Amino acid sequence: MKYISTRGNSPAKTFTEILLGGLAPDGGLYLPQIYPQVSRAELDAWRSLSYAELAFAVLSKFATDIPADDLRAIISKTYTAAVYSNGRADSDFKQITPLRTLEPGVHILELSNGPTLAFKDMAMQLLGNLFEYALDKQHDELNILGATSGDTGSAAEYAMRGKRGIRVFMLSPHGKMSAFQRAQMYSLQDPNIFNIAIRGVFDNAQDIVKAVSNDHAFKAKYKIGTVNSINWARVSAQIVYYFKGYFAATQSNDEQAAFSVPSGNFGNICAGHIARMMGLPIGQLILATNENDVLDEFFRTGVYRPRDTRHTYETSSPSMDISKASNFERFVFDLVGRDADQVREFWARVDAGGEFDIKGTPYWDALSQFKFASGKSTHQDRLKTIRELWEEYGVMVDTHTADGLKVGLEQRRPSLPLICLETALPAKFEETIVEALGRKPERPAGMEGIENLPQRVEVMDADLARLKAYIAAHVPQ
Repeated sequence: MKYISTRGNSPAKTFTEILLGGLAPDGGLYLPQIYPQVSRAELDAWRSLSYAELAFAVLSKFATDIPADDLRAIISKTYTAAVYSNGRADSDFKQITPLRTLEPGVHILELSNGPTLAFKDMAMQLLGNLFEYALDKQHDELNILGATSGDTGSAAEYAMRGKRGIRVFMLSPHGKMSAFQRAQMYSLQDPNIFNIAIRGVFDNAQDIVKAVSNDHAFKAKYKIGTVNSINWARVSAQIVYYFKGYFAATQSNDEQAAFSVPSGNFGNICAGHIARMMGLPIGQLILATNENDVLDEFFRTGVYRPRDTRHTYETSSPSMDISKASNFERFVFDLVGRDADQVREFWARVDAGGEFDIKGTPYWDALSQFKFASGKSTHQDRLKTIRELWEEYGVMVDTHTADGLKVGLEQRRPSLPLICLETALPAKFEETIVEALGRKPERPAGMEGIENLPQRVEVMDADLARLKAYIAAHVPQ
């Protein structure tokens, strides 16, 4: 299996060659040259597999240059009940991603049982073990540079803390995450973890990360890698739970299902798109945004129009407060028939602060074959959804999952079972849960007073030169 850039000007590489690097040298994102196909016989065989076994079956189609025994060992180390327990009943956490049924045909796929209580753990724990494996083989080191709007940062830091040869430099928007999210990251005292709060919004932080990745000399000198969802390994790991959720919500592989996905950077739903392209019977992919509705606008109108950072709303589902969706480029590459020239033209406009419009083009006509629907949810919508779920089912969800449920129930095709992907546990967004329900969510053991722990963070302006100087000062030469 070889990987190519969405912008067409980088050589094809293997899985391990792109694992540590992030963006392609031409500024594009890596995708498989061709999506591996899953046969009906494989689907039938996979239906009864454990999560770790299913992960091996899926990822062995992508990581073809890792020996099978090594890949199996990495996956077995990652997806264990001990890592994904959070005090759940034994019968639940051994499933890793248990399916919670609200009523016939409406489900929540629990993805937040990992160490940081967010779905990002599902891929990040694997990524940490893959990085450690690759670096050990190469006798090398890696300096991870990432940006987070809420959950990527803590998931990455918990996955990488203490790992040999790895340092993490994580950018976050200063004061824009929940108190719990900030505490999860900033309270870590591990010497290989560096938290940097950027004055601005997530898009400012993400732009700086991309600028560093595009400075090839600096990237090579300081061995910069990434854990954001621009990293292909992140996306490939997330494909697994679409298969697991589908098998749990259906009786046979003759059925189709709908997935509703709270979306900010398009990484999570991009994994669903790829699962469908591989042959998983997904009848509908429902994209849910909050007030930052750039992606919803595209699927409704054909216009991709990232907002100026001054017009990115600060919301109660902060992990989705994003106006430039990095992974969207992967989907557009498929939408335009993998025409890299067209992708470069579109993103030249976006990178210059503009937009592109596919309405009236063959691409708009082709959009329907990808099975997307979309919608948005507001603060009042998510409060209402949280209240209704609690009153009707005794189920408490976080703000992002509430967005996914609200939009999913509005946009679903009634003939399809609806699977909403959980984003995080409600404990991470206590303030909004209290506003909605008048009570605090329960916290897993050991996290009761996390906000009171000492915090370690560097606050700086969104300044590329300042960030580079900070990295250079903290990487031994």
